[in-house]
Amino acid sequence: MPAPRVSVVIPAYNEQDTIGNCLLAAVDQTVPLHEIIVVDNRSTDETVGIVKAFQYAHPDAPIRLLHQDAAQGLVPTRNAGLDAATGEVIGRIDADSVLEPTWVEHVQATFASDEVAAASGPVVYYDMPLRRFGLRADDALRRLMLRLAREYYFLFGSNMAIRASAWREIRDEVCLDADEGLHEDIDLAVHLHEHRLPIAYVSSMVAGMSARRLDDSPRDYLYYVRRFERTYRRHRVRRVGVHAPMLVFLGIYPALRVVRRSKELRAILERMEPMGAPDRARMPTPTPSAALPPADAPGVAAGVAPSAAPAGAPAGAPDGGE
Repeated sequence: MPAPRVSVVIPAYNEQDTIGNCLLAAVDQTVPLHEIIVVDNRSTDETVGIVKAFQYAHPDAPIRLLHQDAAQGLVPTRNAGLDAATGEVIGRIDADSVLEPTWVEHVQATFASDEVAAASGPVVYYDMPLRRFGLRADDALRRLMLRLAREYYFLFGSNMAIRASAWREIRDEVCLDADEGLHEDIDLAVHLHEHRLPIAYVSSMVAGMSARRLDDSPRDYLYYVRRFERTYRRHRVRRVGVHAPMLVFLGIYPALRVVRRSKELRAILERMEPMGAPDRARMPTPTPSAALPPADAPGVAAGVAPSAAPAGAPAGAPDGGE
């Protein structure tokens, strides 16, 4: 049986600082993605311009730029991308995610089993020191949380994939979360569980992400973390173990925030970083300021992105893609 085609969906709202590196990593894969779908949600910065410039500079990369302007919010934007995807498996990452080069390869291997409906893997915080240790710690913590929660497996929105058929099965039931008070990825996981659709955790399915959430005020961070509680309460899930992620994230916040805010401490820890860290387990090289394509370029004058390459076209990564 042929390997499943893997699409990836990237919801984006004002992500000009990160979307370029996200796309670089998405095209620089050992197994090319079937398509890369960026769904813009009313961005007011240069997000759309950067995506269009990337399409223009890399016409063979299977990048599709969609616009979701009907409603402001992550869930409707995510849904628009998942609905538009044409792969048998649909990845879902954030605009600050930086996929490891073998991500698609491991996703395909995971979904070779018909028993897997969705999957998540660990993340490495590329803008924090001690990234190799951080990846191992993140993997260990997520495995611990899964053991505590038992059958209620989690999905992590920065690094997840779902079978297209499973998405269609739960599509009309997922919470719209207009006030953005829930964890949309946990909501997906609960709906999958209710349909007896298994979720896998795959340690080799690695993605980098920013630790920018630590820059939030303690009050905002607490509100964010308590989304776990609100999501499970919405679904009347009362198992004590499902609160493990909330307790873990609250417990590590003070120390990690100190590290992130202290330049001196970060410099010391950076010097302790062992050689041979994962390929993308470091701060991505800032995307060079690329001029937008000329106004008379095909598909640009009318405000339409150039057409994506056909499925399976080579996704050649530019120099500096790591």
